[in-house]
Amino acid sequence: MGTHTPEGEMDGFGDTLRQHRKAAGWSLRKFAELTAYDFGYLGQIERGDRPTNAVVVAAYDRALSADGALVSAYESRQTGDKDVRRRSVLQAMGALAAVPTVDRLVGWEALRQGLSAAVDVDFDEWTEIVADYGRGYYRQPHDQLVAQLGRDLTVLQHQIAADGGHHRPLLLRAAGRLSVIVALSLNACGQTVLAGRWRASAQRVADESGDADMRVLTRAWDVVNGCYDGRTPTTVVALADQVLPLIDGRSSAATCGLLAGRAQALSLAGRHTEAVTSVQALADQVEALPATVTADVESLWGWPEHRLRHTESWVYAHAGDQHAAEAAQQRALELYPPSQQRLRTQVQLHQAAALCRNGHIPDGLRLAADLLDQLPAEQHNELVRAVARQVAAAVPDAERQRPVYGELMERVRV
Repeated sequence: MGTHTPEGEMDGFGDTLRQHRKAAGWSLRKFAELTAYDFGYLGQIERGDRPTNAVVVAAYDRALSADGALVSAYESRQTGDKDVRRRSVLQAMGALAAVPTVDRLVGWEALRQGLSAAVDVDFDEWTEIVADYGRGYYRQPHDQLVAQLGRDLTVLQHQIAADGGHHRPLLLRAAGRLSVIVALSLNACGQTVLAGRWRASAQRVADESGDADMRVLTRAWDVVNGCYDGRTPTTVVALADQVLPLIDGRSSAATCGLLAGRAQALSLAGRHTEAVTSVQALADQVEALPATVTADVESLWGWPEHRLRHTESWVYAHAGDQHAAEAAQQRALELYPPSQQRLRTQVQLHQAAALCRNGHIPDGLRLAADLLDQLPAEQHNELVRAVARQVAAAVPDAERQRPVYGELMERVRV
């Protein structure tokens, strides 16, 4: 959270500084030496690739003997921008809250957002709201989560429409992440068509935001969803390969999510050697993640070690490497927090599928049925059922007359 202009967003004042410098006859390199700034940094500010700030403006003012004129112009512009934005946000929030047919909770949230804007228009509240939803994804029933998301997205939509300034990319990034949660929740409820529409919207919003990591993030979750929503593995692998060029070499939760989804899709496609190679590349990416990302074990937005082990469990179980799969499963089960009981069950279902593939049909089917029975009803969703159906798919046709097979199929029917 903060009140600064995000890096990479143009505020227009850099060009003003450039014009004054050139009018005074200074080259950028010589001027950088005069002000004791790196010339590359000043060039980025003048081009608008970095935001202008008051300290740099003051340095220009002193070096150009502008007697405070540049500082005054900058301060006036900043104040004017804030006033315009504040009026736009207040009008949008007030109008939304006043609509007679609007949901009562939407109206109250619009009033609250308007009050926040009246106090501090640059306060970035949506970052914390998105973080809350990332934690709530594993804790709240999906129908409740989606209902509240709908209300907040209604408010956010009106803010985006009202804000044409430097705050807009922040709002778009929030909208992209919240749209991802809607898509994931709909997919978990079996609403695959609607989920696909929201995934597409999340990607369009991410593209509009100009944030490279957001573009990867929205598409990474599309790849992961594809391993559960009925799309062919070949289609999902092709989607992942289209996104790979967007990775800029920096390790992030988004890049790890993409590699994890790609590894799982390769497994489903029977391309086990490539899947193992992909999961090994994922392990290298996880190793390079910042500690803040790997330590975020309760949130959808983090990438802790248990996600790596979950992916390894999936890949090695499908590849028939029972020793590696069991090691990954044991480690994942040690690491999962209590809030993620559903994911713990999914890893154990990998064990059940491996038993079936290795000829222990009754044991694998019984383990799968018991796991589903032990999982609380509110934790059952289409993702769990999809993994349980992989257990059933591992049973040879000749073995499908067993009563326990029929019992498992009854459990995974919607």
